[in-house]
Amino acid sequence: MKPTVYEHFHPDEKPFVDRAMEWVERSAQLHQLKRTDFLDPRQAQILEMLANRNPDVQLRLAGGYPEAERCRAIIGPEYRYLDDEPVGLSVLAVNGGGTHLELDHGDYLGALLGLGVKRDRIGDIHVHEDYSHIIVLDEIADYLNVHLRQVHRASVLTEIIPITELKPVVPALQEMSFTVASMRLDVIASDVYRISRTKIVDPIRAGRCRVNWKTAENPSEQLKMGDVVSFKGLGRFKVLEIDGMTKKGRIRVKVGKFI
Repeated sequence: MKPTVYEHFHPDEKPFVDRAMEWVERSAQLHQLKRTDFLDPRQAQILEMLANRNPDVQLRLAGGYPEAERCRAIIGPEYRYLDDEPVGLSVLAVNGGGTHLELDHGDYLGALLGLGVKRDRIGDIHVHEDYSHIIVLDEIADYLNVHLRQVHRASVLTEIIPITELKPVVPALQEMSFTVASMRLDVIASDVYRISRTKIVDPIRAGRCRVNWKTAENPSEQLKMGDVVSFKGLGRFKVLEIDGMTKKGRIRVKVGKFI
């Protein structure tokens, strides 16, 4: 079975595919309930695909709010009612204490990793003007509440608040419209980042591009509406609209660049 399963995934994803298959098999055969750490959207997609192949297993994904990017999974035998199972998420509220420093997502993430916390134990980070709400696993919430006292150069105060008090941040998008000859990945990315097509091809072929969180190494891959594209070091964008053709046969496209 495994060789045919691997055909659907990038070689870099094999270690996670192996772990996910073990979770699914243990749940189906040994009736185990498994709570994962946080999964990124691609990992959640892989786990969903594997769980859907097994009728004896069901899956629940939860990240603290409906639009969560990073989610924790609960995998259980098909007869368990997973909606009643606690997900085990807390919100760490971090107050900058009136600092004039502008702290960003990377500052908060760096401070947490600096405490020895692994990335997969941290969910979405919502940065507001003078505070942030960070979704974390219950298991590490108390530790962070005690030890997180500095973010970048700012002293901070923390408290654990109920998930119901979470204030999510809606990501801001800088919209741009242009026309293209085709919906190829390299064509669209070239216009979004204002980099020549010859130069944008290199990071794609080097595996530094993801489409919908899956590594994309083919510059001619066709994009469609709703696709989220990210390049290491360049940021990410979303294809918002594909709005017909011009008289000269070019495609009208609207994208949103995450800012």
